[in-house]
Amino acid sequence: MSSIDRSQSVGGTRTYEVRTYGCQMNVHDSERLAGLLEDAGYVRAPEGADEADVVVFNTCAVRENADNKLYGNLGHLAPKKAARPGMQIAVGGCLAQKDRDTIVKKAPWVDVVFGTHNIGKLPVLLERARVQEEAQVEIAESLEAFPSTLPTRRESAYAAWVSISVGCNNTCTFCIVPALRGKEKDRRPGDILAEIETLVAEGVSEITLLGQNVNAYGSDIGDREAFSKLLRACGKIEGLERVRFTSPHPRDFTDDVIAAMAETPNVMPQLHMPLQSGSDTVLKAMRRSYRQERYLGIIEKVRAAIPHAAISTDIIVGFPGETDEDFEQTLHVVREARFAQAFTFQYSKRPGTPAAEMDGQIPKKVVQERYERLVALQEEISWEENKKQVGRTLELMVAEGEGRKDDATHRLSGRAPDNRLVHFTKPDQEVRPGDVVTVEITYAAPHHLLAEGPVLDVRRTRAGDAWEKRNAEKEGQPGQSAGVLLGLPTIGVPEPLPVAASGCGRD
Repeated sequence: MSSIDRSQSVGGTRTYEVRTYGCQMNVHDSERLAGLLEDAGYVRAPEGADEADVVVFNTCAVRENADNKLYGNLGHLAPKKAARPGMQIAVGGCLAQKDRDTIVKKAPWVDVVFGTHNIGKLPVLLERARVQEEAQVEIAESLEAFPSTLPTRRESAYAAWVSISVGCNNTCTFCIVPALRGKEKDRRPGDILAEIETLVAEGVSEITLLGQNVNAYGSDIGDREAFSKLLRACGKIEGLERVRFTSPHPRDFTDDVIAAMAETPNVMPQLHMPLQSGSDTVLKAMRRSYRQERYLGIIEKVRAAIPHAAISTDIIVGFPGETDEDFEQTLHVVREARFAQAFTFQYSKRPGTPAAEMDGQIPKKVVQERYERLVALQEEISWEENKKQVGRTLELMVAEGEGRKDDATHRLSGRAPDNRLVHFTKPDQEVRPGDVVTVEITYAAPHHLLAEGPVLDVRRTRAGDAWEKRNAEKEGQPGQSAGVLLGLPTIGVPEPLPVAASGCGRD
């Protein structure tokens, strides 16, 4: 009996829920997991219903307490599963790749454990676990097929992720990604462009090129300028309005990439460039293959070529051995670079990484004090940089779900070309997510802008048509979310004092 036949024979159509933790790569993998399950006859469970027939955890391993969080969540589901015959639980992602058989030993009610290299096996493993009535643990040691060949349930009708590579060849001492995702493997340029053209034909107008080390693209196929060539090729795709990418590595950020960004109109004036530390001593201990001078030199070149570029970064505070002087060097780079936004993280041990065993682990109190100083400085700079936007006229791609107070304030929200979040006055005419509006910025806050005057222009787009079509198709399907997310879920407005760890996809 096929997966579809069996899923429909057990109390009708079976429902699923995917719970995602971690980086952008995991978010995109979860879209594929959802696509695989729907291709096998499952239906997405109503949001907030807490009653899915299959619950899939797509895990992250970069936090010191990642396993405790997983087992706590699994423990919460144990009595629910006991009370619901036929319910299944699957665990995938980086923590599954790392812990393997340990998961079913600690949580014997788990039905399936799969790794980062074989997400395409999930429906088969669920079926096998149901038929054999025993847990299935299958961890591949290398990539079986490039994930982009798998079915995908995209969360957005008008913006899409496009993976150009998987894995990473770097050996940063704080990062476990290479051990769990493997060495970098690049897709053929023709396959990438064909996927983008297909997405555009479906109504997508913004794509984000995705890789653990996205601008190292080409190392696997022997072309050092492959990434800049790919950006330029994206510029020739009719109907593709916005191109973004994440996350690049300073080591591989070459002049040809800067030129391609500046000279390709649909490549957005936005750059997320992880710093991690401003101290050369700490960067060496991290095995980051650049130093402060090199990093600031890249920023200077980008600003010279793209004056209005918004640059964001990742910074780790409290790496083992970091001295007060080292931290002051980080503050110096922040002042010099003037980031539009910085994602700041308190160092957290990652089991299995060299940094976890290093001497000089910093006391929590010291890390917290440094962290708060860094956040305060960056908040000040973000606000000052946003104030420079007041009076500018910008084109926004209308978004859904980005403005938490939009209903109360009678506003809509959108993203500027440089990815700044803008809340604007709702116009009289209908505006759909994916459409483009022109507004004048009237007010700046540290993490958003306001356009309080009337909308200057509304351009209905094929992307808006795609959003409207998707919503129309979901009418009459109770509990099915019609919501979509624009761009980068983890590159939105950060919490005032986030406590996280830089990791997968943020190298």
